[in-house]
Amino acid sequence: MAQQGFTLWFTGLSGAGKSTLSQEIAAALEARGRRVERLDGDEIRQHLSRGLGFSRDDRNENIRRIGFVARLLSRNGAVAIAAAISPYRELRDEVRHAHEAPFVEVFVDCPLETLVKRDPKGLYAKALQGEILNFSGVSDPYEPPLAPEITVHTDRERVADSRDAILRWLDVRHLI
Repeated sequence: MAQQGFTLWFTGLSGAGKSTLSQEIAAALEARGRRVERLDGDEIRQHLSRGLGFSRDDRNENIRRIGFVARLLSRNGAVAIAAAISPYRELRDEVRHAHEAPFVEVFVDCPLETLVKRDPKGLYAKALQGEILNFSGVSDPYEPPLAPEITVHTDRERVADSRDAILRWLDVRHLI
């Protein structure tokens, strides 16, 4: 019997833990025998969305492209795991409504103050000094989801705890 595909869409500010969690979830699902493809925002920008900037129109186009690939994968039985800031609620909703397979939005919630303190790449410092324009949560809006299926709080949860909460949610709903 073919397994049902679905999309797991991680959204949150830069540095919140989307890529880390998506890697953890992908490994756990692969260990269970699921076909999984990760669509990481940084990697997509290098390969599928090269040439797009960070204007609202370019960000929207980037998210539409990620959503299109996730839709194709999920409707064909794979688990598509997207990890992209995807700052605009309207575009996340557009991607959700285009899906034929289940779409699970995961809000990786971490306060801006914590992210500014963490700032491993120095991006927040540059954004706060005006050196990086259109930076989500600083000089460009980030619209948190109003009703995500799952919310994890990476400022106060260990990665393993967030991962396990996501897996439990998926298991209870018979997606895995």
